[in-house]
Amino acid sequence: MPLRWIGILAALAGSQGVLFSQAAAPPAGLSARYAGSAACRTCHAAVYARWSKTRMANVVTDPKAHPEAILPDLSKPNALVKFKKEDIAFVYGSKWKQRYFQKAGDDYFPLGAQWDVTHQAWRAYNVAKGTDWWTQFYPPENSARPTGPLCDGCHSVNYDIRTKSVTEWNVGCEKCHGPGSEHIDRPSRTNIVNPVRLDSIQANNVCIQCHSQGRPLANPIEGKYYDWPVGFHVGLDLKNYWKLEEHKPGEATFTHFPDGTAHKNRMQGNDFVTSLMYTHGVTCFSCHDVHGTPNDADLLKPANAICLECHGPHSPNGPRAASIEQHTHHKAGSAGSECVACHMPKIETTIADVNVRSHTFQFIPPEATENFKMPNSCNACHTDKTVQWARDALKSWPEFSPWRVAQ
Repeated sequence: MPLRWIGILAALAGSQGVLFSQAAAPPAGLSARYAGSAACRTCHAAVYARWSKTRMANVVTDPKAHPEAILPDLSKPNALVKFKKEDIAFVYGSKWKQRYFQKAGDDYFPLGAQWDVTHQAWRAYNVAKGTDWWTQFYPPENSARPTGPLCDGCHSVNYDIRTKSVTEWNVGCEKCHGPGSEHIDRPSRTNIVNPVRLDSIQANNVCIQCHSQGRPLANPIEGKYYDWPVGFHVGLDLKNYWKLEEHKPGEATFTHFPDGTAHKNRMQGNDFVTSLMYTHGVTCFSCHDVHGTPNDADLLKPANAICLECHGPHSPNGPRAASIEQHTHHKAGSAGSECVACHMPKIETTIADVNVRSHTFQFIPPEATENFKMPNSCNACHTDKTVQWARDALKSWPEFSPWRVAQ
């Protein structure tokens, strides 16, 4: 390891939320090594500072180094909580839910209770048989389901399935930019991956590698079933390592609604590849900046501001109404006038009744509820109204074809 890396890593090894290891051997076929995000800070200090405060940089936290990461009060007894603070090796998550991993040998295993952040309540945690595809290959007990094959490839940089070691925990710089040792030694745009300079398909795959439900093309791998694209790193073609979860139209599954919309969280990629946005070359970072922004979901701007950069009154991209208010039939500035309210409804489960937004960008009409028993865009907000009320309302909107929105 070059001396400059040793100095950088030693100085920053305790940075908040970022768990570093040493520089790791390069993947097969590459000469560059993984150096760790701390090595990027020297030249990219401002970006590093923003990123270090994001959830990407703090997915997995060591509570011994950062006890404040544990959100609930573990001193209060609860029937679901059969572990102590001292049992927790890693804390996972902070926005919607928080899970807890215990270390046994050289593996980590999920504990049996998770914290519902929205409702400030404990809930049992165990992935039931017949839900995720991999449950048929693992015993039902959490203690027999290591996070290495089932989680850690996406919650770390350069997870080695043989040594079970990582360059660093969390979604570090090299998860999206590839191994950076050559770039550190000779900074140049030619020896580092910048997703902005990739074509839209490969650029989106940088995010889809983790924000999708699927399975490796080769499984099992060395006797274990993995739930992340083993062997992939940016610069390679994801389709050679990963296939998205299949869906049969009309069938409701653990992962999909009958119309093909994702049913659960962490399926933004499954949704997005079916969208017109994707076919027109829009990328994840057309809307998001994973280095951190003040906006929800690390959006570049507030949601409506982003949408209206490309969509607006009389725009060829739509809507084709004289004003946004005429298009939405809701008062300007109201929740119902937000583009995402109708085109990205919160219908995908993350925990209990807490949902996240779909990423198909399709308006889901009331008839989808009747035909497929799935939520629709109208009643996702108007929960006190009936499906028939929503259909009747849409029929009265002359700007829209009844064959598309209210049949």
